[in-house]
Amino acid sequence: MSKKTTVFGLHAVRAVVQKHPERLVELYAAKERSDDALNALLNQAQKLGVRPQFVPRQALDKRADGGNHQGVVATVLTAPALNENDLAALIEQQNGAALFLVLDGVTDPHNLGACLRSADAAGVTAVIVPKDKSAQLNATVRKVACGAAETVPFVVVTNLARALRELQSLQVWVVGTAGEANDGLYDVDYQQHTAIVMGAEGDGMRRLTRETCDQLVAIPLQGSVSSLNVSVATGVCLFEVVRQRQASRVN
Repeated sequence: MSKKTTVFGLHAVRAVVQKHPERLVELYAAKERSDDALNALLNQAQKLGVRPQFVPRQALDKRADGGNHQGVVATVLTAPALNENDLAALIEQQNGAALFLVLDGVTDPHNLGACLRSADAAGVTAVIVPKDKSAQLNATVRKVACGAAETVPFVVVTNLARALRELQSLQVWVVGTAGEANDGLYDVDYQQHTAIVMGAEGDGMRRLTRETCDQLVAIPLQGSVSSLNVSVATGVCLFEVVRQRQASRVN
């Protein structure tokens, strides 16, 4: 039997309806809200054969476990789980050089959601996280991701170092981020298949993850702060890859 999960927030629910309508099971809307954005979403769901149920806002608060649901909550079938066995197929499906985002122990669901949003904007092939000691996809992550959780392949691996070695065997250059690294983020050529590895909030990458990387890079910081929030650093790193690859196509 397929598992079900809760998705809330206008952008997250819209992403399910538009990208994966077959996964939509139930849709709940607040009686108190009526505007063009919500009505358009409800009409689209009705065309798919899912009739919205109008309930008091307090009922949605409970379904969203107190999250900011913006007047809409959906029950959806969870997407098929991806693991290290899917990495080769993800690269084969990629048009051009692949770009993976690897999150080593990012436990804050808000940070994971923000990283997914940046990954979607950067056209990332997939986001990879370890099964243990890491945030996983939940309603909060989906809300913060603003729909990106429904579009970016999400790979959960049992052993992260082993998954990185599998990527390396597939000709993926694994670049880890570390503040003390000698090489700078902007000094590396990212034209080949690349995996960007971000460490946990505060502690950075684990030792074995660090040792498995092909190269370590640092984001040059000009001010007094010693580090960036992991989701901010993720955006900086991913879009340096995007910048380089777009520049090479122009030239």
